Amino acid sequence: MKTIKYGALALLQLLLINTSKAQPSQKDDDRGYIVKVGDRAPDDFELVLNNGTKTSLKKLRGKIVILQFTASWCSVCREEMPHLESDVWKAYQNKNVVLIGVDRDEPLAKVQKFHEDMQISYPLALDPGADIFGRFANKKSGVTRNVIIDPAGKIVYLTRLYDKQEFGQMLKVIKSLADSPAAGTN
Repeated sequence: MKTIKYGALALLQLLLINTSKAQPSQKDDDRGYIVKVGDRAPDDFELVLNNGTKTSLKKLRGKIVILQFTASWCSVCREEMPHLESDVWKAYQNKNVVLIGVDRDEPLAKVQKFHEDMQISYPLALDPGADIFGRFANKKSGVTRNVIIDPAGKIVYLTRLYDKQEFGQMLKVIKSLADSPAAGTN
């Protein structure tokens, strides 16, 4: 009788172990985000830009906002940034679109040097402690990622890493938003 009990217990433990392996703790498709398309973008923070000016998503309401989460140590960020500069910032800065790179947890001097080294004209914002990043993604997740926010403050597109196909789809989303009649009202 004891052998049957222990055998049943071992079988139950084996089932539990295999079931827990089959059930990931985090959805495979969230890519580290804690927000999703359709959510209202968190806006309970201030963005301090590398030139000393301040803004916020609340102040930018009515505009199309792209937050690019980045860092100077991120090689994929460095690969993506020239494309953001030319294909997003230069192409749409006069079409009610704001692009802000949010530099993850680096001091002002390093962020200013990064801005200069990358030869970009769109601003970078400071993110001490990755607190802004943590409103959008799990802090253990990495950069680069882009969050596209419509004029009403709703998240309409999310990217992770620099994938040319995903980047191309993001450009289509930005173009569609920028070309809509409501985009030019502010």
